[in-house]
Amino acid sequence: MKQLAPALLLLQMCASTAYVFAASPADCWSLRKHGHRSEAQACFEHLTRSSDAYARAEGFWGLEEWQQANEQFRLATQPESSSALYKVRWGMLLHERFNNREAADLFREALAKDPSSAPAYLGLTIVSADTFDGKATEYAAKAIALDPKLPEAHELMAGLALQNDDPEVAVAEADKAIVLEDDALDAMAIRAAAELLADRSPAPWFAKIVAVNPGYGEAYAVVADQLELHYRYEDAAAYYRKAIEANPRLWSAHSELGIDLMRLGKEDEPMKELELSYNNGYRNAATVNSLRLLDSYKNFETIRDESTILKLKKTEARLLQPYIQSELHTIMATYDKKYRMKLPGPVQVEVYPDHEDFAVRTTGMPGLGALGVTFGEVVAMDSPSALRPGDLNWGSALWHEMSHVYVLTATNHRVPRWFTEGLAVHEEGAHSSEWADRLTPDVLVAIRDKKLLPIVKLDRGFVYPEYPSQVIVSYFQAGSICDFVEQRWSDEKLLAMIHSYAQLKSTPQVVQQDLGLTPEEFDKQYLAWIDKKYGAEAMRFNDWREKLKALVAASEQKQYGTVVAQGPATLAMYPEYVEDANVYELLADAYKQKSDTKAEAAVLTTYEKEGGQDPAVLKRLATLEESAGEPAKAAATLARLNYIYPVKDEELHRRLGDLLYAQKQYDGAIREYAAVVVSDPMDKAGAQFHLAQAYLAAGQKDKAQESVLAALEAAPGYRPAQKMLLELNQASGK
Repeated sequence: MKQLAPALLLLQMCASTAYVFAASPADCWSLRKHGHRSEAQACFEHLTRSSDAYARAEGFWGLEEWQQANEQFRLATQPESSSALYKVRWGMLLHERFNNREAADLFREALAKDPSSAPAYLGLTIVSADTFDGKATEYAAKAIALDPKLPEAHELMAGLALQNDDPEVAVAEADKAIVLEDDALDAMAIRAAAELLADRSPAPWFAKIVAVNPGYGEAYAVVADQLELHYRYEDAAAYYRKAIEANPRLWSAHSELGIDLMRLGKEDEPMKELELSYNNGYRNAATVNSLRLLDSYKNFETIRDESTILKLKKTEARLLQPYIQSELHTIMATYDKKYRMKLPGPVQVEVYPDHEDFAVRTTGMPGLGALGVTFGEVVAMDSPSALRPGDLNWGSALWHEMSHVYVLTATNHRVPRWFTEGLAVHEEGAHSSEWADRLTPDVLVAIRDKKLLPIVKLDRGFVYPEYPSQVIVSYFQAGSICDFVEQRWSDEKLLAMIHSYAQLKSTPQVVQQDLGLTPEEFDKQYLAWIDKKYGAEAMRFNDWREKLKALVAASEQKQYGTVVAQGPATLAMYPEYVEDANVYELLADAYKQKSDTKAEAAVLTTYEKEGGQDPAVLKRLATLEESAGEPAKAAATLARLNYIYPVKDEELHRRLGDLLYAQKQYDGAIREYAAVVVSDPMDKAGAQFHLAQAYLAAGQKDKAQESVLAALEAAPGYRPAQKMLLELNQASGK
């Protein structure tokens, strides 16, 4: 245990008296760090009576009198000659009170005063790590370069490395901090977390922490945070509980425990923990947002069967349940066979029609770019209605997330991020080529500019991206690596990799053992495969972009002959592009103007096969197919829309129901007509009557009678329904 300086020992002995020797803010914080809370309290109180505004600010901060501390920092930093450190410390106060934006401004102001301020870069590291903007490691490195003996910078670097699945660097940086300061408690916590993540005992490190401060709950919270980032949510909850046990007043741990328990599908205990932190002044955005979301659960409906639990907004539940529940059963049957395992219990899927509710559910904060997130056997995802029509294929997202459920279960949550994400992306394309991960312009540019990461460093592209589109690029790269493994070796090798990760093998070990290559050789072969598939497209990307601009301009000027003449060659340069202003639609519009419906249908069919999912475009294709006497194709095209935007579209369900009914696919027709009924249609009687017809055709006379009675309840004089009811009654002898 680090020995207290003589001045602090004297403070500790005299703090309870009226007289306290002069102490610096660092002395007071050191008392707090070592668990001497009452002595630290007296020390901070003494600071508040100082004639120096900076000392008063630190004193009020230590007493958790945030407003007074803020005002004193304002006074302390007013003189032009004030230390840059004052702005750094003010920024740290604001960070602690959930104001990262102004905190970052203060850190930058400190650097303007003193460009060599390592503490200012330390502050920027903390804010950057909070926001995952990709600059945290860069800032930490600058802090260390300016002051290699700053232990907090090494602690932060250690935490960042462990988040990026680089335990060797994490351990090395943590050890540097401990050498510099033998009470570097957060560094010890990182060492404990590294042991836990490797499934070794962290006990020796916790013993060291307890020897310094038995009440340092923050150490357990640091460990819990690392466990969460590595998918180990149950273990994280256990360590948040340890943090609270060590320090019951650690309100941040109460909040994080509540949010973690929400991720595990619980409601009552999360509410208790979040309210406790809120009522004690810990009111960060994640706490407040999570409480609001929990309160909104009264507007959701929970639907259970033997293997699934669905939580759907009441306004959408009757419409979405048949589609999602059926798809879930198909997915589970497929993955049971593919992964050769069964899940230990039911899967809970929560569907949010408000994207920000989904974001809060998963991170505690709005603004999440993902469409679905998996927490063990709990999946949270956007409803199609949460986004613009065509921006989400909920079926594809569900296959993706359910792959996570199986892989996390199979590996006991011991799997690197790149592999579970890559395998989930691969499974989308394996189920349907139309659902394969799209080769977006961002990905194509990354391939062209050789920005793909080595396999052993791929996790970094997900956690701390170094450029704006790197997360998207990393998803594509991880998915394509799994595609490559499946094509070059087999599906069996992907299964073998799952088993190897379950045995706690590292990525270099897995690649060597299961694929027979060094990671470096694997990268070489994979990049050659990527170059063969997409290299030519990547090299002509700029040329394609200019030609597309010219085509758009020609279409706007109604120069349809130019579009027809130049469109096919432009399309061939980058056929995977199906986003806004794509060549498929430009050509289709041109063919339509020339009354060439066959060519129009052909180009839209290719758009469909390439994964295009604009509902208006697919409906247009279905109309062309139906007009061409191909009702089966039209029905298949419209059926795709049930995976893209089945909500708020009565016309889709009625039209698909009619097509399926005409083809004597009565079960499908029943599903679609039932969707019309729950869509609150204008013609309620007609909707119920069509449903009754489908039930009758399927031989379900009791349900047909229920629906025809509902039709007559809506419109007592509806003659077709009256006639059907009479026929049903006569058939039953009534």
